[in-house]
Amino acid sequence: MDMNMNINAEKLIYMADDEPHIKDLLKSFLEKENYEVQAFDNGDDLYKAFTMKKADLVILDIMMPGTDGLTVCNKIRQTSDVPIIILTARDSDADYVAGITLGSDDYFTKPFSPIHLVMRVKAIFRRIGMDKKAPSNQFLSYSDIEINLASKIVVNKSKNNEEIQLTPNEFNLLVYLMENQNRAVSRDELLDKIWGFSVDIETRVADDTVKRLRKKLSETNLIVDTVWGFGFRLREKEKE
Repeated sequence: MDMNMNINAEKLIYMADDEPHIKDLLKSFLEKENYEVQAFDNGDDLYKAFTMKKADLVILDIMMPGTDGLTVCNKIRQTSDVPIIILTARDSDADYVAGITLGSDDYFTKPFSPIHLVMRVKAIFRRIGMDKKAPSNQFLSYSDIEINLASKIVVNKSKNNEEIQLTPNEFNLLVYLMENQNRAVSRDELLDKIWGFSVDIETRVADDTVKRLRKKLSETNLIVDTVWGFGFRLREKEKE
């Protein structure tokens, strides 16, 4: 028996989309990979199910009857760091930025390849599996920032250990930059290590996540520099 199928069968995915052909197609592709999939016609039903039993991953269309997908994403993110993938029929920068800001892990504009989405789901679960291998007592520290890898808590030591609230991708980005603080990290490397693999739209995901992380680090002694034409580097601010 395929061991990967056993592993996938342990993963529960909730999906909400009011377009039956898209919902049925994605459900079919994901079930072929042996994921357990529960599909809903709207975000309200998905959120109700999530409050009763948490899923391992959520796929949300933005435009649905009742509560829109972005609002449902925000409600879920207030209590859970479950991976969330946003779907939209509009190639809208506003929707894209809103989804990333609210803590979604990825963003697909319709029409898209179901195989592409399945590959992304696999990449997200691989990343989670790697995260779980970190020792429960492991900490990362650089300048005035300290990260508890087990609890995923980030604190600013120069402000009385004030907690810095990060989305899952912002957290993973900061951790990776801190682990590689002595060198510049390329966009392609970040896309591979944090998002799974590189396609055109994901360059926007990486750049926008960096922008939001910079803003949240603005009151610390760390800064994320852009290495033009290459990627990014984490460093301490120069003393005035």
